[in-house]
Amino acid sequence: MNTKNIACIGSGNMGRALMKGAANIIPAGNIGFSDADTAKAEVLAKELGAKVYSSNYDAVKEADFVFLAVKPQVLGTVLEEIAPALRMRVESKSPAILVSMAAGWTIKKIQILLDVGSVAKLIGPDWSEVNPTLTKPVPVVRIMPNTPALISQGVIAMSASSEVPEETLAMLEKILSAAGIVDRLDENYMDAVTGLSGSGPAFVYLFIEALADGGVQAGLPRDKALRYATQTVLGAAAMVKETGKHPGELKDMVTSPGGTTIAGVAALENGAFRGTVINAVDAAYNRSKKLG
Repeated sequence: MNTKNIACIGSGNMGRALMKGAANIIPAGNIGFSDADTAKAEVLAKELGAKVYSSNYDAVKEADFVFLAVKPQVLGTVLEEIAPALRMRVESKSPAILVSMAAGWTIKKIQILLDVGSVAKLIGPDWSEVNPTLTKPVPVVRIMPNTPALISQGVIAMSASSEVPEETLAMLEKILSAAGIVDRLDENYMDAVTGLSGSGPAFVYLFIEALADGGVQAGLPRDKALRYATQTVLGAAAMVKETGKHPGELKDMVTSPGGTTIAGVAALENGAFRGTVINAVDAAYNRSKKLG
């Protein structure tokens, strides 16, 4: 793989996770950070052996891949700032590949904003009617990673605009794979991915905490209850992944007639456990759409 330069605008948890993985694929010196909080970017750059760009403009000017690791609420402002540099790269026939992980922001919306140059023209329910002829659109890849990418166990969904060459997309996929599994899918599913794997780790953490609390209530010491709960969730997930069996089938393997497990399952169902989890994913999905 030809060595590429990566710029990451934003140095929060997700930027750190993905760049930490990228440093296993390309030299850390080819990775740079740009952040409104320069001190924060410098700390992360030192940790990885990366560099710090003096501005977002310089980051876009030098990088082959520009990761946008910023909150959806500030993405518009960042895009307005870097739009001239991105368009200049397109005009010079050496476009930077923009990689966005902002929930709700579609590839189309990003490309139109970069073309019209002002987020004000896209505000409101009718932004989709702003549809100029994009003769030279900026190539954009939209991803949705999750926080287990920090330990190389993430799920990273990926969609790309037609302007991204397959060879380049394959290279990006290899870089991202250092942080977890990478799965290409139609962009129409990205908000659903956000609700499931993007927000899902928080739901699992709540379950682990509750499972451990149940152990404490039953008399286990806190440290042992948390250890057992964590390994139980890890092992159960591995069973689903490794056996390929449906979770319901694996559940039935543990659930003996008149036994302890069915008593616990009945208690979960009385509390609308499955319906509540479904509603949590749906709520996160709907919030993702609104953020766009």
